[in-house]
Amino acid sequence: MMDILFDEIPSLDLADFTSGNPDKKAAFVKTLGEAYQNIGFVAIKNHGLSQDLQDRLYNSIKAFFALPDEVKAKYEKPEIGYQRGYTGKGKEHAKGRNTGDLKEFYHVGQELDLIPDSDAVKAEYPANLWPEEIPQFKKDAIEAYQTLENAGKQMLRAIALNLDLPEEYFEDKVAFGNSILRQIHYFPIENPDEVPADAVRAAEHGDINLITLLMGASADGLQVLRKDGKWIPITALPDQLVVNVGDMLERLTNKKLKSTIHRVVNPPRELMHTSRYSIPFFMHPRSEMDLTCLESCIDEKNPKQFADATAGEFLEERLRELGLRK
Repeated sequence: MMDILFDEIPSLDLADFTSGNPDKKAAFVKTLGEAYQNIGFVAIKNHGLSQDLQDRLYNSIKAFFALPDEVKAKYEKPEIGYQRGYTGKGKEHAKGRNTGDLKEFYHVGQELDLIPDSDAVKAEYPANLWPEEIPQFKKDAIEAYQTLENAGKQMLRAIALNLDLPEEYFEDKVAFGNSILRQIHYFPIENPDEVPADAVRAAEHGDINLITLLMGASADGLQVLRKDGKWIPITALPDQLVVNVGDMLERLTNKKLKSTIHRVVNPPRELMHTSRYSIPFFMHPRSEMDLTCLESCIDEKNPKQFADATAGEFLEERLRELGLRK
């Protein structure tokens, strides 16, 4: 396949894949494959997430992050690797860095009441934490989580077809998977001289998971590193989600699909005093998923590049690298 240098990420209509029209479905799969083998990012519309729900969720998280730090700290759980609830300012850093990112965030995972008792995965997950100060937060977050999870499952069906796998290949692997809805606040910096010179909102990194679905951020700043070394801005229309390949999917496909390095840069100095909000959904499989490179993605030109690992093993390794797990 020829290399393509995108100046912007391709836009797709998920309805083309789900409508039942075989020609539109095939075209969606082809375009998605070209994007994921080159830039690793697309923007999609008709994903099921209404503007009303996005607005409600953003209102909830803005209200939470406006609370005093000592109130937010009630919902901080380092003993579970910050996998649920609040993570304070500067606690996370990119792999290979020691300087913390200029952000705070809140994690929501699978709601345990919705997982059947017969499923052993239920015992693996900590319970969600719900801030009592923001009563509407729980309803909005669970609704957004389920909507994004459903959109993610459709994207994984398209990815499976692009890899010449059965369309349902990922279904049992992501059923009640360890996915995370992360509500991020890139907090205002009133005096830029007081933060480390190399501190940024989110240093360059790849995502851990299979795919990430990102609902529109409240300000510019997201950039992706093109294969020729040029950083290009990621922009999406209000009705679009940005969906990118994560490290687990890159590993499974032996780098056929690209988990592209991306970052959130600081705004101009005169705007450092402003907030930026962002809500990604990190779609993870169940911990037992085997991430061994697919045989179909290994050949003489592209020999196997990763050691065998399960999704759970890989996640633990990465959480330690990010400073979230000791």
